[in-house]
Amino acid sequence: MSRKPTRWLAAIVIFAFSAGTSDAIAANKVVSGAARVVDGDTLEVAGNKVRIHGIDAPEARQTCQRNGLKWPCGAEAGKAMRSLVIGSAIRCEILNRDLYRRSVGRCKASGKDIGEVLVSLGLAMAYRKYSEDYIAAEARAKASKVGLWSGEFVPPWEWRRGKRLDTAPKNENHPCIIKGNINRSGERIYHLPGGQDYPRTKIILETGERYFCSEAEAVSAGWRKSRR
Repeated sequence: MSRKPTRWLAAIVIFAFSAGTSDAIAANKVVSGAARVVDGDTLEVAGNKVRIHGIDAPEARQTCQRNGLKWPCGAEAGKAMRSLVIGSAIRCEILNRDLYRRSVGRCKASGKDIGEVLVSLGLAMAYRKYSEDYIAAEARAKASKVGLWSGEFVPPWEWRRGKRLDTAPKNENHPCIIKGNINRSGERIYHLPGGQDYPRTKIILETGERYFCSEAEAVSAGWRKSRR
């Protein structure tokens, strides 16, 4: 009986195993050297791809919202990572591998914990599913309302599953979205979506405030446009 099928099967198994592990580094190893930024939570250090331990940053194409406007939070996370690693001595202690068999490590740039810095800036979240190391840093960022915490966002792990931020203007279910507000001096001011004060302006109909469907309607009714 020919043994070729057995030999072919063995070859396939060996190939599959080597393909799945060739880009991963064994735990307890240390890699150091120049780094290239892959995205907001992944580096390539001395030719080895390393995902930063304990954090999850917005995906490169992910957008968030603040002051009623979209902002490229994923691109900002990548930019912050680049500012940390460019010109710095990078050292990563490999801890384990993730579900995709990528190396996961605690990395430092010139002695600074990269994960902690990114979470403190509000440009990454503490990845509680895998670590509690950066919960305190996240709490500080949230209290200071920096980065992601300055507006609305979808956690990166939910964004990867397809959830997206509802960017439609919030107008308490009224069909018109221009907000006609009366300030403390009795001045009537209307706010457009995207304006600085639009997100925090609440309309109280009982006081004479109202919604408008167009700027012309607001001006005709005696409201002026917000200067912010």
